[in-house]
Amino acid sequence: MADELGDLLAAGENAAFHGRPDAGVGPLTRAVDVASSSDRSAEAAGASWLLGVCLGAAGRYGRALEVLEPRVVDLVTAESRVFAALAGATIASLHRQLGLHQDAAGYDEAALAVAEDMDSAEGRFDAVLGLSADAVGLGDAETAAARLDEAASLIGERADWWRQRVRLGWVRAEVALLTGEAAAAVEASLAAVDLAEHSGAPRHVAKGLLFAGVSQVEANRPAAATATLRRAALLAESLGTLPLQWPVRAVLGTLVAGVDDAESDRCLDAARRAVDTIAAGLPDELQAQWLARPDVAALRDGLQAGEG
Repeated sequence: MADELGDLLAAGENAAFHGRPDAGVGPLTRAVDVASSSDRSAEAAGASWLLGVCLGAAGRYGRALEVLEPRVVDLVTAESRVFAALAGATIASLHRQLGLHQDAAGYDEAALAVAEDMDSAEGRFDAVLGLSADAVGLGDAETAAARLDEAASLIGERADWWRQRVRLGWVRAEVALLTGEAAAAVEASLAAVDLAEHSGAPRHVAKGLLFAGVSQVEANRPAAATATLRRAALLAESLGTLPLQWPVRAVLGTLVAGVDDAESDRCLDAARRAVDTIAAGLPDELQAQWLARPDVAALRDGLQAGEG
């Protein structure tokens, strides 16, 4: 059983960070069951967190929250508290993706408190970087920059922290865009893409390309942005990552409108389908908030207008 559990966790971690996230759902669900039935609480907590990561990356937010929320309140052992911090930061990320930045900040603050209590470097980094991204969403450039600097200082000389370094690049790009520094945003996002490629992390490559494409739009480089976003869209779709598919296709569809209207229509239709698929998996309250998100509502209104 120990060998089975190790294999299941390895398969799940590989899917979460180096493959198609949906492929990790089966092995990790089994890993949670095996670990729980054999009183392996640390492995059960780790498997649950990874399962939440896979579900969230696939756009199955409602199910991800069901898996992660019990982990946040499981503070019985040292190991469970470490994963409580990671789960809290992941829940915050899901709320950011739903456009609920104030709620996300609350989860990140709680995760940071647990991580600091446990002296968990990884948990602290995730929460601090999350707080920077939360501040971006709330339009607070000063807090975003301060938290970004704090997150960078936590990485230090840890060359093995590829995931953290890639995510730092994403938020660097976000902060740069917030402060009107499009060229710096392009540089940060492309550096994140390069590191993700060298780390064998295609989902992280796709997200970095999304940031790069948006940054290139803001830098008035439409040809480069179009090429970048097309690559991002194909990669995101090959991985089944709905949270990346819809914004990539929405931005690309808008960008090529009037240049290639057929491609624009295909992109916007794909974005709407992804948005609706995400909505279908959310509990009622979150579904209403998701569909009321301004960019999501505008995207869906375009569909309704076209059908009328």
